[in-house]
Amino acid sequence: MLALAVLAMPASSQVTINASIDSLQLLIGEQAHVKLEVSCPADGQLIMPTYPNNHLMDGIEIVGEVKADTQYLNKNKQMLVSQEFTVTSFDTAFYYIPPFEVLVDSQLYVSNPLAMKVLMFDVDTTSVEAIFPIKDIVERPLTWVELWPMLLALVLILVFTALVVYLLMRYNDDKPILRRVTIAPKLPPHQVALQEMERIKMDKGWQKEDVKSYYTELTDALRIYMQERFGFNAMEMTSDEIIDKLNEQQDKEWIDELRTLFNMSDLVKFAKYKPLINENDMNLINAIEFINKTKVEETAPAAPITQEIVVKEGRSKRQRMWILAGIIVLTLCGVYVLYVFLSRVVHVFF
Repeated sequence: MLALAVLAMPASSQVTINASIDSLQLLIGEQAHVKLEVSCPADGQLIMPTYPNNHLMDGIEIVGEVKADTQYLNKNKQMLVSQEFTVTSFDTAFYYIPPFEVLVDSQLYVSNPLAMKVLMFDVDTTSVEAIFPIKDIVERPLTWVELWPMLLALVLILVFTALVVYLLMRYNDDKPILRRVTIAPKLPPHQVALQEMERIKMDKGWQKEDVKSYYTELTDALRIYMQERFGFNAMEMTSDEIIDKLNEQQDKEWIDELRTLFNMSDLVKFAKYKPLINENDMNLINAIEFINKTKVEETAPAAPITQEIVVKEGRSKRQRMWILAGIIVLTLCGVYVLYVFLSRVVHVFF
């Protein structure tokens, strides 16, 4: 490395400039690095040389420039500024690089000059076989690596298009929908009541010291049955009113049994009476007997009914906003994928 330092002023000025180059000789087109170092007072105003046209001089071009690096020395009293240029040349010649010029506090300082020799590489002109004509453009086959991104983009475009069409149909379709519904036949009152009695029997509420709930469920099941079977509003009537209503019927034997059950229920619910377990069992049996004695058997079970009902499913404003947002997002995604697809096609085929 050539590193000659030239003092532009006496040593008391504390300003030195050094220029160096890492290669004095290179082949045409090769690159060399020129380094410029300036040492000056830290409080001085330094202006480094610039080359707007990227030409260090005629025949030598600057192809790269590293930003100036500053270091502070002697307890921050002196600064060292380094800058590096990457240069090249495409003309064979011996180049004399003139000194670099810098300004420190508006005073001019110059560096040492440099030299660089550019050589032409050897060409074998004696062998005709070494000289080849210009080759024609060779068409190379497409590879899967080039094709699969285009195929994937094409599939995504089709998917996005289908989703946008579907959402547009959903957005515009605000008509009521017809649904086919199968309606199960209503069970006869006595079957519903007997099922409820079976549930009460399996629950065994009277054995859980929950006698009040037991009699409430038992009498409510009977009231619902009588309301469906005899046609009077038993749920809104007192026990005496129910018995009086039933007295209008012909058979009196099961009415006396039912009277005992309702009286026992009223004592339990309002007088905190605690009947014996066998009394609880007997009242449940009497309720089942009452249902069996008064039930009306149907000649043939009713068949399930299938009918169409109209369901209003108009889109709410919130739903329509979500659908519209989905349409916009999918459209933007589709446009982007289409752009990528066309870019790949142009890159591969043109």
